[in-house]
Amino acid sequence: MHRQPWRLGPRGERWFDIGLTAFLLLPALPYQLFVDAVDGTLMVVQIVPLLLRRRHPVAVFAVVAAATAVQPLLNDNPLWSQLAFPIAVYSVARYAGPRWAAVAAATGLVGAGIAAVDWLHGFGADLLTPENLTAYTVTIALFVVVAWTLGTLGRTRQAYVDALVERGERLEREAAQQAALAAVEERHRIAREMHDVVAHGLTTIVVQADGARAAAEHDPSVTGPALSTIAATGREAIAELRRMLGLLRAEEAPTAPQPRLDDLPALLGEARAAGTPVVAQLPAPLPVVSDGVALTSYRIVQEALSNVRKHAGPGSTATVAVRVEAGAVVVEVRDDGRGAAAPDDGRGLGLAGMRERVDAHGGTLTSGPAPGGGFAVCARIPL
Repeated sequence: MHRQPWRLGPRGERWFDIGLTAFLLLPALPYQLFVDAVDGTLMVVQIVPLLLRRRHPVAVFAVVAAATAVQPLLNDNPLWSQLAFPIAVYSVARYAGPRWAAVAAATGLVGAGIAAVDWLHGFGADLLTPENLTAYTVTIALFVVVAWTLGTLGRTRQAYVDALVERGERLEREAAQQAALAAVEERHRIAREMHDVVAHGLTTIVVQADGARAAAEHDPSVTGPALSTIAATGREAIAELRRMLGLLRAEEAPTAPQPRLDDLPALLGEARAAGTPVVAQLPAPLPVVSDGVALTSYRIVQEALSNVRKHAGPGSTATVAVRVEAGAVVVEVRDDGRGAAAPDDGRGLGLAGMRERVDAHGGTLTSGPAPGGGFAVCARIPL
C-alpha cells in the first residue's frame, strides 16, 4: 500500500525549531562562558532567531545575516554558529516569496567570498592564493546553494499541494451544487408526473361522478357504466402513484414501463369513455421515438385532455393530432369549447408542467385560444 509521507503538525514544527536551536546552542554557551565572551555572544545572536524562522523568515534572515557580517570584524576564524546562515537561507526560500529567496541567495554568495577571504587571512597571509580562495568560496557557496534549492523545492511542492487541495475543495463544492440542482430537477420531474397522473385521474372521476349524479335522477341504470369508469380510473391512478412512490423508496423496486406513444389510443379511449368526444389523427404506425420524447408526448396529450374536460364545457370535442415533421414530433390538442372564456383555475399549472417537459428536450410549446373558438395546445419536441 502507498504510505503517506510523514509530516509535522504545527505543534511538531514548534518543537523541532526549539530542538534545532537548542542543539546549535549546546557549544555556544560553554564557548561564551569559558573561551571568548564576545564570540559566544555573537554565536547566541546568530542562533536564537531561528526560533521564529517559520513565522518571520525574512526578519530572521536579516538578523542572522547582520550578525554574520559583523563576525569578520571580531575574529578571522569560523564559528559553529555560522550553520545558522544556510538554515536562515532555507527558511526564506521555503516560507517567503521567490524574490526574497533570490535576495537571500545573492547575499549568501557574496558572503561566501567574504568569509573565504577572512578565514584564509586568519590562517595566514601566505594561504590567500587564487586557488585557495576559489576552493573556499565554492565550498561555502555550496551550503548556500543547497539550502536555497531545498527551500525552493519545499515551497514549490507546498504550492502544488495547496493547489491540489483547493482544486479538490472546488470540485467538491461543484459536485454538491450539481447534486442540489439534480435534486431540484428531480423534484420538478416528480411534481410534473404527480400532477399529470392525479389531475387526469381526478378530472375523469369528477366528470363521471357529476354526470352520473345528474343522470341518476332520470335513469338510474346509467350510473353503472359511470361508476365502472370511476373505479377503473381510480385504480389506474393509484397504480401509477404506487409505481412512482416505489421509485422514490428504492431504486430496485419493480416498476411497470412508462407510457409510450403506443399507449395513446388507450388514453383516447378512456377520454371517450369518460364522455369527451375525441377525434384522433394519429399516424399508422406510430413513430418510434426515445423513451423521454414518448413519455413527454403522452403526458402532454393526457394533461391537455384533462384541461378539455375541466374547461372546454359540456359537449366539446377534442382533436388530438400527432405527426413527425422536420426532425421533431408535433403534438397538437385542440377543442371547440369555450376557449378564452373558460375559467383559468388549474389550467396554468398544467400548462407550466407541459412547458417544463418540452423545454427539457429543447422544444417549444404554444397554447392559447384557437381561431374560430376553442383552445389549442401545440408542442414541438426535437427527436
